[in-house]
Amino acid sequence: MDLHVESAGTAGYHVGDLPDVRMRQHAARRGYTLESHARKFKPEIDFDRFDMIVAMDRDNLADLQRMDRDKRYRKKLSLMTEYCETMKVDEVPDPYYEGPEGFEYVLDILEDACEGLRKRIEADQTAA
Repeated sequence: MDLHVESAGTAGYHVGDLPDVRMRQHAARRGYTLESHARKFKPEIDFDRFDMIVAMDRDNLADLQRMDRDKRYRKKLSLMTEYCETMKVDEVPDPYYEGPEGFEYVLDILEDACEGLRKRIEADQTAA
């Protein structure tokens, strides 16, 4: 399975920046290297470019839905936590003001959701 994954924000905060140093440190302990630079979501390009657009929280999902003025891309939009297999959470929280446990919690959620998302993509490819 060949995937192309990018991360983009719905607001222009931190464009060009690396992820928070604390997140990079916690991710590195789990074997992940986070070295992509932040960019802003470009609706005029990204809606067509990607098969799936996954938001981390409800605010970002609402922003994406507002960007999709003609409602052409609604089926591409989802929340990351919709793919969680074991954890019961509504959205991925922002760990910025939390201690180390906040970053670990976010990584726990993302690992669970990414596994479910991987299975969903595989199932969709098998069905196609």
